Amino acid sequence: MTGPGEPLALRTFPPPELEPGAILLTTLGSEVCGTDVHLWRGQLAGVPYPIVPGHVSVGRIAAFGPGEVPRDVSGVPLHVGQVVTFLDVHGTCGRCWYCTVGHATTRCPSRRVYGVTMSADDGLLGGWAEQIHLKPGVHVVPLPDSLDWRAFLAGGCGMPTALHAATLAEIAFGDTVVVQGAGPVGLCAAVLAQLRGAGSVIVVGGPVVRLAAATAFGADAVIDIASTTPEERLAMIRDATGGRGADVTIEATGVPSAVPEGMRLTRDAGRYVVVGQYTDVGSATINPHLDLNQKHLDVRGCWGSDAGHVHRAVRVVDRYARQFPWTDLISAEYALADAQTALEDVAAQRVVKALIVP
Repeated sequence: MTGPGEPLALRTFPPPELEPGAILLTTLGSEVCGTDVHLWRGQLAGVPYPIVPGHVSVGRIAAFGPGEVPRDVSGVPLHVGQVVTFLDVHGTCGRCWYCTVGHATTRCPSRRVYGVTMSADDGLLGGWAEQIHLKPGVHVVPLPDSLDWRAFLAGGCGMPTALHAATLAEIAFGDTVVVQGAGPVGLCAAVLAQLRGAGSVIVVGGPVVRLAAATAFGADAVIDIASTTPEERLAMIRDATGGRGADVTIEATGVPSAVPEGMRLTRDAGRYVVVGQYTDVGSATINPHLDLNQKHLDVRGCWGSDAGHVHRAVRVVDRYARQFPWTDLISAEYALADAQTALEDVAAQRVVKALIVP
């Protein structure tokens, strides 16, 4: 990706020189997600174009750098031939206030992200490539033999991100959960709400192909934003909840106007988790008295995911593979030469999940 709005270009790289502690992966697949669309549109700051996109990927270990063999997040030595994924965030310092005191490594100012804030001029540091160079210290999570790597990528970054949001939401048994957004994060949040014991899960979003996926994956009801107004959606949620509103609402849209609407969809003293506002695409207006204070509303922001979320996401996808046919979410797979088409299909929401398979 040479720059915002520019067509993707194929580029040949020399084989990476592996330093001690580094890992070379042969790429099996990499997801195409909304973040890649934001990158293409120039909606993220600090991106060192050109970049190799692809921040959530799966690969087979091909080689290690010299010296001691790296270990996975559980402390077990890795081995050549192993199928793994990895936390895309690299370089968190472990020494700043956010890392040590705040326990919020996603806010470490030193953090860099594969496929997002690491330049292609520095090498194969993204998943849309035949190989990926994992720098020393990258957090590696093996995929169990029982788990199809495509099943993990069907959730992609949406699963660990949604897992983070669902954890913050503290969904209780019997809760009515509204999920705003039917993209990968929203769909994963709807699944995780069920696994946490929700009594009812309602997905608000679009387009129809994604709402159909929400229904297939267990949502009790879906509401199409294309055929309803905010007032109608509020009335529908209140009708379904005895006039109160949702116990928990999770925003996964990336649309600023969804935030005040989500606050109003949530009952008094309920919980509202905002996870979809990953880029700055504008402001929204709330009434602090009516939407927040009088409602005694608990609003929580959720940014990204850490190695623990990725580790747990792998375990959840593996454990519930029989209950949820994850690979059904994959609408299409694309070769590297067709990556531009993949990007455009995701941008137009013609697919639920798209994979780059080099």
